[in-house]
Amino acid sequence: MTGVPRRPLRILPALLAGLLLAGCTVHAPSPVRTTAAPVAPLVTASPTPTAAPSPSIATQAAEQVDRMTPDERAGQVLMTAGTVAELPGLATLVGRYHLAGVMVRGRSGAGAVAVARAFAPARAAAPAGLPLLTATDQEGGLVQVLSGPGFSTIPSAVEQGRGSVAGTRADAQRWGAELARAGVRLDLAPVADVPCAAQLHDNPPIADLDRQYSSDPVSAGAHVAAFVAGMDASGVDTAVKHFPGLGCVTANTDTSAHVVDSVTTADSVRLRSFAAGIDAGTRFVMVSSAEYARIDPGTPALFSSRIVQGLLRGQLGFDGVVMSDDVGGAAAVRAWSPAQRVTRFVYAGGDLMLDIQPGDVPEMHAALVATARDDPAFDAELIAAATRVVAARLRLAAS
Repeated sequence: MTGVPRRPLRILPALLAGLLLAGCTVHAPSPVRTTAAPVAPLVTASPTPTAAPSPSIATQAAEQVDRMTPDERAGQVLMTAGTVAELPGLATLVGRYHLAGVMVRGRSGAGAVAVARAFAPARAAAPAGLPLLTATDQEGGLVQVLSGPGFSTIPSAVEQGRGSVAGTRADAQRWGAELARAGVRLDLAPVADVPCAAQLHDNPPIADLDRQYSSDPVSAGAHVAAFVAGMDASGVDTAVKHFPGLGCVTANTDTSAHVVDSVTTADSVRLRSFAAGIDAGTRFVMVSSAEYARIDPGTPALFSSRIVQGLLRGQLGFDGVVMSDDVGGAAAVRAWSPAQRVTRFVYAGGDLMLDIQPGDVPEMHAALVATARDDPAFDAELIAAATRVVAARLRLAAS
């Protein structure tokens, strides 16, 4: 979500050296070493059998998705939302439609214990061994959903960006630990958007709310990477957003139907902050609902295969979960029905659609099942999307 209260680029390795103290690389198991007992001359000892390595999470995810019913696969690409008071009631939707995730939205001062209790029924409705993706918007400043006992007051990204990168990492680790204790395992942050100079004082979704770390992509990227690393160290995943950036628009996709960026290109320097988050190991990237006239004119980013598959996956090398910004309350996608939103998103290469309107779930789920049944190409995209989401859920189970 843009998070408003209802109102070939690569970051240089040296830039992040010493900052990223935690990562998500899966290391191969070390070989088993055995010491043979002394033997008589000319007698060869039999080799000690080495245990077969456990299947990788990617392999486990593929096997699990292969065993799923069409209904179960469709549910893997859906996340809905509710206020803290509404969360317990979402358990029925999670169970019936096999939803991958639930986000807590709005603003709550109920505190960490109350949030954990509210999430419990929905978490219990998820299959054993496949944790629900429990999420919120906990950026800081004007975009901090959860407060009260157990939660720090988080400064805006502008304020965070004025401090040291090491300080951002340490703070993010502390804030992540607070989220983990509240049962939240995915923070829909950090914001990697970098405002254009011309829009620095006319950029409703980002600069007007102090959501950017810096107007310099390199500095912003260093703080984005530090935030990702700190959250990861606390066991909380991050969703770097809003790709490929909302820093050059003059309207908000939550409230305006036609938001166009006429500046950003596929080789824009402002993509460096997103590359930094990807290099730091973020497992989720949120794609915006704006249109990018110089990349794929006339198509919102979340429906654009040029942006999702060509730019994000191909050029920036991201192989994690591509999620949408909210499509349930956003004016930018109101012209499309819930069924059209979710099928276009998956066709474009998207993995996890966030819709804060629970009432949209049945239509979206039915459209996914029917389209996969009728179109083998779509079915292949849905299987790939479900596999990436299941892999993310399995990593949570292992952490």
